Amino acid sequence: MSARKLFAGILVTVVAPALMFAGTISGKVTYTGTPVKQKPIDMSKEPSCAKQHATPVTTETIVTGAGNSLENVVVYISAGGDDANAPAQAVTFTQKGCQYLPHVIALHTGQELEVLNADQTSHNIHPLAKVNREWNKSQPPGSPPIQEKFDAPEFISVKCNIHPWMHGWFAVLKTNHYSISKDDGAFTLPNLPPGKYTVTAWHEDYGTQTQDVTITGNETKAIDFSFKAKAY
Repeated sequence: MSARKLFAGILVTVVAPALMFAGTISGKVTYTGTPVKQKPIDMSKEPSCAKQHATPVTTETIVTGAGNSLENVVVYISAGGDDANAPAQAVTFTQKGCQYLPHVIALHTGQELEVLNADQTSHNIHPLAKVNREWNKSQPPGSPPIQEKFDAPEFISVKCNIHPWMHGWFAVLKTNHYSISKDDGAFTLPNLPPGKYTVTAWHEDYGTQTQDVTITGNETKAIDFSFKAKAY
């Protein structure tokens, strides 16, 4: 945060010390062992979606990449952060090809969620919330976005009652410091003022892990998470 002040007729900018030094936590999420093979999805009962996929898509409970990287892991500051206010921009969750895209999203408590239907068929969105209010809304093709908010932190499983193979997750957090690992397993948490933090990594099937990290200045701290694949 900065402020402009007048000293001896000269206008200067004063920068708050907490933002003069901002560190970064970065790393990679991997797995050990042999992950369960994902199952192909039969969309033949919904031809308008099936024709959007040149090859059949598979379930996304466990998505891996090269070098034992693990995708769709939510890495976030779970303690030590400032619990900043929710961003003004909405987070988008799209139904396309009878899939939820992306499979996992993260958003701040109180931040607007927009659910879009990009298909030629009706969908419904049914977050199975336990802490927040559970809701279930239909969305015909061409209809406007569904807009909702969640008041409390919670990892919420999402399904479509029309197409039972559709499954995703809402990670509702009380922080803006989060990252979701992609196909290379990498994550980055930038703009962290000096302080002690607890970093949590969450995966829908493998659970959670935590590490404590101290940021002292304009530095990058490297940490990695490794999950053990469940036995077949």
